[in-house]
Amino acid sequence: MELTKHGHACVVLSEGDRRLVLDPGAFTDPEALRGASAVLITHEHVDHFAPEPLRAALDADPALEVWTNGSVARQLEGLGSRVHVVGDGDAVTVAGFDVTVHGELHAEIHPEIPRVGNVGFLVGGLVFHPGDALTVPGEPVSTLLLPVHAPWSKTSEVIDYVRAVDADQAYAVHDGLLNDTGLGVVGGLLGERGPGTPTPYGRLAPGDSIDL
Repeated sequence: MELTKHGHACVVLSEGDRRLVLDPGAFTDPEALRGASAVLITHEHVDHFAPEPLRAALDADPALEVWTNGSVARQLEGLGSRVHVVGDGDAVTVAGFDVTVHGELHAEIHPEIPRVGNVGFLVGGLVFHPGDALTVPGEPVSTLLLPVHAPWSKTSEVIDYVRAVDADQAYAVHDGLLNDTGLGVVGGLLGERGPGTPTPYGRLAPGDSIDL
């Protein structure tokens, strides 16, 4: 399986001619959706879900389908059975990939801001994208897509999350709000300048790919 990083929270997982696009939001070039076999959306916030580019991709390819939670699905009305609602504990097959679903709610931004629904996706038993939550799936994870910076997190929580998941490797997502200085600081704390985790951490620049 090949993992390609796109803007902010979006990645594409490819295997043969299958392309699974996760969280192509407003900080992601819509070209990430070109040739998609299926799309997974963790939650409704604009940096993870951009309705207009997604609808354009769905219009361009009548075979394209989406798996997401109920709140996102309600914003894609009119697409009928092409939009699939999933929740915590579900196991589905998406474009030939085995996908399990973990978690229910977005992390708390502030007690006075209502929490929205959020689901994380474990793809092929290998790659886990938690969306905007520090969900620990109840099964092993090989590659963790780690939300390294957000209005709802602090670095100590991110470090503890890496320890809790105990994946073989972690790669940064949710990094679009950091400049190079911030990326270096966070990377150091998740690496040799921090308290230590069992999981090697790395970051792919947008457009970079690795084989898993």
